[in-house]
Amino acid sequence: MPFINVKTNVSVTEDRAESVKSLLGQAITAIPGKSEAWLMVEIEAERKLWFKGTGEEAAMVEVSLFGGASHNAYLTLTSHITGIISSQFGIPTSRIYVKYSETSNWGWNGSNF
Repeated sequence: MPFINVKTNVSVTEDRAESVKSLLGQAITAIPGKSEAWLMVEIEAERKLWFKGTGEEAAMVEVSLFGGASHNAYLTLTSHITGIISSQFGIPTSRIYVKYSETSNWGWNGSNF
């Protein structure tokens, strides 16, 4: 039950968004037990986003998970995510933050897991 929200100040075409969605679906498997089958992705383009005092290309990626993962799994996923965002949106990896949130309560289909 992961959710990945990508906020960026660059313009994103529909084709590029679809590509990023698919690549994130592959990347989420770095977390044991997670797959694209339960992944929700949101891409917010052309946001007012400043990093290090400038409006140069940047991205903030938030990953929410039901449960948690090991440090190594998060490290691998961060590498995948920053690589995807960099290659697809032209944003240097040094201008991408990735934030993780874990929860033991996740609702779906009128109930909780």
